[in-house]
Amino acid sequence: MSMAMAEASRIMLHSTLVPCFSPRTHVGHRHLSVSGKHQIHCSVSASGVTQASVPWGCDIDSLENASALQRWLSESGLPPQKMGIERVDVGERGLVAFKNIRKGEKLLFVPPSLVITPNSEWSCPEAGEVLKRNSVPDWPLLATYLISEASLMESSRWSHYISALPRQPYSLLYWSQAELDRYLEASQIRERAIERINNVIGTYNDLRLRIFSKYPDLFPDEVFDIESFKWSFGILFSRLVRLPSMDGKVALVPWADMLNHSCDVETFLDYDKTSKGIVFTTDRPYQPGEQVFISYGKKSNGELLLSYGFVPKEGANPSDSVELSLSLKKSDASYKEKLELLKKYGLSA
Repeated sequence: MSMAMAEASRIMLHSTLVPCFSPRTHVGHRHLSVSGKHQIHCSVSASGVTQASVPWGCDIDSLENASALQRWLSESGLPPQKMGIERVDVGERGLVAFKNIRKGEKLLFVPPSLVITPNSEWSCPEAGEVLKRNSVPDWPLLATYLISEASLMESSRWSHYISALPRQPYSLLYWSQAELDRYLEASQIRERAIERINNVIGTYNDLRLRIFSKYPDLFPDEVFDIESFKWSFGILFSRLVRLPSMDGKVALVPWADMLNHSCDVETFLDYDKTSKGIVFTTDRPYQPGEQVFISYGKKSNGELLLSYGFVPKEGANPSDSVELSLSLKKSDASYKEKLELLKKYGLSA
């Protein structure tokens, strides 16, 4: 997404997000191990070394495909908008008001027909049927769906959307073990990042062993490889939303996922049953030329880094927090009193 993207509100899947089918599978790709100012974005790697990328999408700050995306969305049922995609100071790309927007105004109105969900129709229906017969969970199913549609290029109805997605999303999935150990030293986010990377690798290895290898015509190795899955899961981590008013359904919402996060905003995406579209309600007015924001949730800097690949300016996040590990010895003369005190304030030891 630009800086991170529209996963707003939604109660995103938390740290152990990717469901591995079978923890025993470790085919072909090594797992990582757990060893001991301005907004920061984390792209290909922490060191800035360029890595292999997928052949679709665009540069993360590019507007080259924005006009084609907006035109396709309008032709496909998106109503007239008060915002457009532009380069911005916070997030590289974002939605900027070109008309006055009032506080309390509903915006977007993205119809369900323009939303990608686990029930979306596949351009290659045989591939979708194989995954569904094997009861693949929503996250790996959507990750595979994105790759399948992206590989079809213009043959996919989502080609304009995918061409506007970043070719290399900001994601800790691209960090090496050494980079995680160096830049996240003493942070509990390091362990969660390693767990997430291993979950993605494990999920890919399991799909490859149980499904892809048995249907090579539907899932060729040169398309459905680990780099493609890093890309698709990076897109899901930073852009997938959970919509409470649609029974908690997870979805990718084109156009809405161009909205960037602000720690000062408390408005989220959801399905509006009256208008039958995905909307958010502004909690402040915007003047023409101002970037419009939503909230990705009340998350610490570490959680924002983990899912979206960015960290707000120092001191800008009122929801920032640090996890501390506490332990008590039962031999402590004041053990019971200390334990009760911890429980009183909602802490555990």
